[in-house]
Amino acid sequence: MGHTRCAHIPRIARGTMPNLPDDALRVESPARYRMSNTSAFWLLAVALALLLFASSAPSPMYPVYQRMWHYSSLVSTGVYAANAIALLITLLFAGSLSDHIGRRPVLVAAVLVELAGTLAFAEARSVAWLFAARIVQGIATGLATGAITATLIDLQPAESRIGALMTNVAAAGGLAVGAISSGLLVAYAPAPTRLVYWLLAAAFTVIVIGVLLIPETVRPDGRGLASLKPKVSVPQPVRAAFLTLVPSISATWALGGLYLALGGALMKAQFHVATPLAGGLVVVALQGTSAVTALLARDWTIDQALLRGPILLMGGVSAALLAAATHSVWLFFAASVVAGIGFGPSFSGALRMLTGLSPAESRAEVVTAIYVVSYLSLSVPAVIAGLSVQRFGLAATTYGYGLIVIVLEAVAMLGSLRHRSAHTALAGHLCPAPCPGSVAPMPRIVSAHP
Repeated sequence: MGHTRCAHIPRIARGTMPNLPDDALRVESPARYRMSNTSAFWLLAVALALLLFASSAPSPMYPVYQRMWHYSSLVSTGVYAANAIALLITLLFAGSLSDHIGRRPVLVAAVLVELAGTLAFAEARSVAWLFAARIVQGIATGLATGAITATLIDLQPAESRIGALMTNVAAAGGLAVGAISSGLLVAYAPAPTRLVYWLLAAAFTVIVIGVLLIPETVRPDGRGLASLKPKVSVPQPVRAAFLTLVPSISATWALGGLYLALGGALMKAQFHVATPLAGGLVVVALQGTSAVTALLARDWTIDQALLRGPILLMGGVSAALLAAATHSVWLFFAASVVAGIGFGPSFSGALRMLTGLSPAESRAEVVTAIYVVSYLSLSVPAVIAGLSVQRFGLAATTYGYGLIVIVLEAVAMLGSLRHRSAHTALAGHLCPAPCPGSVAPMPRIVSAHP
């Protein structure tokens, strides 16, 4: 892990150091050792991936817990919902905290809380432990999400979009790898409900040490306590683009929520595949493909991402519904891959647009609003789907859910086309040429230190 020796220096003026984005504020602390910007960037990308890894790791274990403690599928949905509710409450109260007290303190606290939740999972002895662990995990993810995303964008090189890109890749990749790794350990490893959490605990211990060494990019403004009140706000210049993109953000994350909450049940009921790996594999088909596509499509403009992504996602979901109706497991996996190809550009395009339009001093606030919509969409529809399964059955619920996702993506795509010229003008007004995340190809990230 690379680091450089840094003397204590005052806040760096914008545009005075090569390879720094114009709106990044780097505030070095008096600590003797600090990581380079490059090392800090990749450490935080790994940290975000691990947080989402930990979030998806319990999904393949729910059937195991259910057999151990004899609870209903509705309780599994409740455990899933507890995490999302805790995450959303934390985002509402503390989502912009890092804008006011600094990124590093918030990130250290978030990783320590995540470590506590991971240990609670490792030692879980009843359903109550699952609820407690998921709530603690939700608090940690809520604290970390906005701060990590904002810091990645703070640390990216000038005129680059790698911060938004890696946010999408790390989140989708973490969800996919977490689900499949957990499924493999459940199927083949000793201590299936503990081993993955002990491995995660070791990883988070290393991460918290690393976070202590990252450079600070925000100077505290003394308004930390004042910021701790429930709010979701978007600055006026970003609002029109935000409202246009909300349906797309909702559709992509709602689809992810369906796979995480009911993917295993769907594989068993509709396709008669009962292996513990099944739930993990469908998540990989969607989220893993999403992460890979975000990398491969990194040179797409925002307009291209917001057009091609929804078209691919709608096509994939349509094929997945056909697969469910015909009980074709191979068609379902292929359709999930196509939906994943659309998932990546749909979300990364929205994230690039909104963070590119956001001033640095309110970037975490905008990211918080994006993730409030995202996690509401990840959780609430999945919980409603869980309740609907009890009344209407899994097949009918799946068809209805899929159709809603298709309609939302269609609305977002049409809205993006309608407002494209306005967004382009707005981006040109707020951003340097080229606007971050809009047209410039992704450069190689370079350390700002000699």
